[in-house]
Amino acid sequence: MNTKNLVALSLLVGMGAVLHVVVPGFFLGMKPDMMLTMMFLGIILFPDKKSVLLVGAVTGLISGLTTTFPGGLVPNIIDKPVTAFVFFGILLALKNFKFSIYTAAGLTAIGTIVSGIVFLGSAYFLVGLPGPFTALFAAVVLPAAAFNAVFMGILYPVATNIFKRAKLAEIH
Repeated sequence: MNTKNLVALSLLVGMGAVLHVVVPGFFLGMKPDMMLTMMFLGIILFPDKKSVLLVGAVTGLISGLTTTFPGGLVPNIIDKPVTAFVFFGILLALKNFKFSIYTAAGLTAIGTIVSGIVFLGSAYFLVGLPGPFTALFAAVVLPAAAFNAVFMGILYPVATNIFKRAKLAEIH
């Protein structure tokens, strides 16, 4: 992993952190996790194990430190690396297919749902949930998946264009 990759990943995580902090919690202390979109974009742009581990761990820590969910630090630290590697595995499985804006958006929706399940499941066992699992899933995770997919649909073409011009990443 070279310095350019580290700088690019840190910029993506930093932008995700800002988005994560400014989006308010709206249902029992939960809010859509905007850091996920930036994490997924980092994995798409730099699809190697070291980058996935790094961006997953750092995203989990920062997301956990800035969460509005009661006791959400440890569930975030568990959730993000697991989600990062699940997303990476799906991305590798689709390696031979044509990658497009729709693929990126669809993978983002799937990744957000995986993240929601892992987060809510780990929170349930570690700290408890402030409401029923299904209610939290339906009220926060599903809308977040739709929002993150749309956000990735807007962000992916812009980011790939910038990264191609700057020759920072090999884009699919």
